[in-house]
Amino acid sequence: MKLVTAKQMQEIDQIAIRDFGITGATLMSNAAQHLAKAAMSSIPPNGCVAVFCGTGNNGGDGIGAAACLLEKGVSVRTILIGDERNLTPDAVEMQQRLIKHGGSLERYFLSPDLVDYVSDCNVIIDAIFGTGLNADLQNDVLSAVTMINSSGALIISADIPSGIHADTGRVLKDAVKADITITFSLAKPGHFVEPGCIYCGELRVCDIGIPRSVLESTVSHTYAAMPDDVELPRRRRNTHKGDYGRALIIAGSVGYTGAPALAARAASKMGAGLVSVGVPKSIYDIMAVKLDEEMPFPLPNDSNGNLTANAASEILRSAKKSDVCLIGPGLGVSDDISELVQSVTRISATPIVLDADGLNAIAGNVDILSEATCPLILTPHPGEFERLGGSRTNDRLQAARDFAAKHGCILVLKGHRTVIALPNGITYLNTTGGPAMAKGGTGDVLAGMITALIAQRLPIVHAVIKAVYIHGLAGDMCATRFGEYSVTASDIIAMLPEAVKGVKIV
Repeated sequence: MKLVTAKQMQEIDQIAIRDFGITGATLMSNAAQHLAKAAMSSIPPNGCVAVFCGTGNNGGDGIGAAACLLEKGVSVRTILIGDERNLTPDAVEMQQRLIKHGGSLERYFLSPDLVDYVSDCNVIIDAIFGTGLNADLQNDVLSAVTMINSSGALIISADIPSGIHADTGRVLKDAVKADITITFSLAKPGHFVEPGCIYCGELRVCDIGIPRSVLESTVSHTYAAMPDDVELPRRRRNTHKGDYGRALIIAGSVGYTGAPALAARAASKMGAGLVSVGVPKSIYDIMAVKLDEEMPFPLPNDSNGNLTANAASEILRSAKKSDVCLIGPGLGVSDDISELVQSVTRISATPIVLDADGLNAIAGNVDILSEATCPLILTPHPGEFERLGGSRTNDRLQAARDFAAKHGCILVLKGHRTVIALPNGITYLNTTGGPAMAKGGTGDVLAGMITALIAQRLPIVHAVIKAVYIHGLAGDMCATRFGEYSVTASDIIAMLPEAVKGVKIV
């Protein structure tokens, strides 16, 4: 799904008005009707509605919705936050419709009467601020947001919950916690990225009459991975295991034998034809027992059970015969491991996925990424991202985009709403996954899945996006079946067949 910035959406509106002769009042009226329709489905007989409006065009959407509801006989109070003299021309037209149907704008005033009315409301429409908000909420707006959030009513936000930055998802001091967000024409990044996505509730993207050609011609650099966007290729009948790739995994250390096993099993379950697992010789016997379908092999280790730097030559020989190499799960931390990982990263011509301790191994010399000649996929969680030099900011999208562009890699910045950033500045936001996946080992599973799809020779960008989406989908399915407390990384691997059946095969 294409996402656009607040500025782009303003430009789209202006093109529709200037080049196609669609009036701003028409667009506003269409938006108002969508808001009113959503409200009507939740209003019981003799129910009532409060509409909180600002003075801008978002407020005009709310005023128009109030007029629609009054026309249908619904009891509505329309509360204006701001000076009525500052209403936009289109909002004034909506005000005239409101008056025509027996309504009026009342200036916001925190009174016991308003508190009681709002507490008894069935539905509240939030149309205070739209996508143009850039400054922290204050004064009356903060007071109104608190009242709305405390009401107990179904809350519908127009375009985006008031207080959420449309481009970054940042909370501007406080924000409305919507049950439903009705956005218009195209969604915005703030609907999908943390923490804005938590405030949006159910997101509905509604057509307000902007020509499809205008929407399709708008160039975006941000997309959300939605169910219809994710598909896997149908397998030919006359194929064999060699057609589905050779995946090499370098992982494990004494005390950390679960991570390589999870990554390897996930790679197999995600369809890789052959999975080899290079581990320190000290844990080879354990891995040979743990892995049935995958092929572990021993590598040199030191007295602590960690790989030594001279394992690099054997790893590079194995990588040369493989389609992809995953380095890192449970690998441990040492100077030798840092030297090993940096050497392989610099020299390998085979695509490399760096995860967990593979990332820690380059944290002290992240410029090594620019020296690599092979495709690189990095999968850090926020703490690992900071150790790599990624900035800690309220704009995860931009931080991920900057890092990927600077270092020429594909970055998978994990978290709720994982961000996938490409070197060319394009970013994708994942839409699956939840708190059930907050368990040790789930990152190892994801790394194995990414490795598997790259091994099967999908375009690398597609492989990463699909793996992240299916990983989250499997986690969601596990949460439904087992509850959010009881899901394990192994459960997610076991659920992968169901998750794969949940995406299109073409």
